[in-house]
Amino acid sequence: MNNTRTDDLPVIERSDFAADFRWGCSTSSYQIEGGTDQDGRGESIWDRFCASPGRIRDGSSGAVACDHYHRWPADLDLARSLGTNAYRFSIAWPRIFADGRGKSPNQKGLDFYSRLVDGMLERGLEPWATLYHWDLPQALQDDGGWANRDTVSAFVEYSDTVSRHLGDRIKHWITHNEPWCTAFHGNFEGVHAPGLKDFKTALQVSHHVLLSHGLAIPVIRRNVVSARVGAALSLHPLHAASDSADDAAAMRRHDGLRNRWFLDPLHGRGYPADVWALVGNNAPVVQDGDLSVIATPTDFLGINYYFPEIVADAPGKGVMSTRIIEAKNVERTDFGWEVSPEGMVTLLTRVAKDYQPAEIYLTENGSTYDDVIGQDGQIDDVQRRRYLVRHLAAAREIVRLGIPVKGYFAWSLLDNFEWAEGYIRRFGLTHVDFHTQQRRVKASGKWYRSFLRGDVT
Repeated sequence: MNNTRTDDLPVIERSDFAADFRWGCSTSSYQIEGGTDQDGRGESIWDRFCASPGRIRDGSSGAVACDHYHRWPADLDLARSLGTNAYRFSIAWPRIFADGRGKSPNQKGLDFYSRLVDGMLERGLEPWATLYHWDLPQALQDDGGWANRDTVSAFVEYSDTVSRHLGDRIKHWITHNEPWCTAFHGNFEGVHAPGLKDFKTALQVSHHVLLSHGLAIPVIRRNVVSARVGAALSLHPLHAASDSADDAAAMRRHDGLRNRWFLDPLHGRGYPADVWALVGNNAPVVQDGDLSVIATPTDFLGINYYFPEIVADAPGKGVMSTRIIEAKNVERTDFGWEVSPEGMVTLLTRVAKDYQPAEIYLTENGSTYDDVIGQDGQIDDVQRRRYLVRHLAAAREIVRLGIPVKGYFAWSLLDNFEWAEGYIRRFGLTHVDFHTQQRRVKASGKWYRSFLRGDVT
């Protein structure tokens, strides 16, 4: 192999990782599928949210997105052409039950995902299915959404239906993607669907999401021989803004709600006592037995890593009396997120030490830049390629430390609908022209392909 470098990037090879390491890309249903009014799909909270003026920066929606609903064979060909051996996708709950629940699922929705999974297997892609990536059926939201405990039972019924119909071909299941975002972006900050701004509601939502995770696990295992089940959390390494005791205490408080509020109950510790005391009357209603259900053992922990946070004490500001400080003179993506491969090492070292999950998968990691199409039609996204190389080098370091990381899923295969940002932000290894739906593999995607094929690094 030619390891000659013309820049300062580390040399990294696929052979630095185990032969059975999972290499993939991640996507999600609402961000790529489109076809929101086709074949019996019901309305989701994101359909409703996007229809409300001022919610999405460019006034767009996921109604068409990448048109993956019709173009999935070519998109799977693309994933395979990159040399990946796994593909993480999500199932749209409203395609299975238009109103969130019912005696009979929508057969056309099940058939779509059946074809999609068969297509993955035909191409040598191991399917990794996420059951909930934020597109709650609007009918359930009308009845209170995740704040209503009945939504928990509806999720379990949905999980049962999907795993019974697809479990003969899907072994790996992720119950929820980023419960923190579901709870706080959607129900406290109001920047994601359903757009609520109530802290007490957000905490109740977080509890019910975690409870639905725990209740779904035995159902999936009953339906799927040798099932592997986990959840994907958005976690951040944290630093105090100074050496002061006040900032150290602020970081601890922020960590309590940002990270430990989810990590602790999933690992049998219940909700962190310090955070519980701070939230006071906003604490969620927890019934007897809930915490033991949430702590149902999983087979792996998915971690979505993007950036670190610096925390300062801010008396009276926010629910934790903290504020986030932006580091100066650091590299950032065009989203404003700090680029910190070393932060990924710090985070996974901490999680492995404190919680000792049997296996860890990096279920999302990626960057957004304002891509430019050259006169030759190519996208030379140098910054994204550098980001990818450096984070894979960090993943190699994590593995060398003995931390059980077993796979890496780049976010994302395609440029897509980036939630409240609309189509302004591009995370894809593949460029999508949203007017023509033309796909072009970027330089970052070509590097990933070369890396996975064992060619030039």
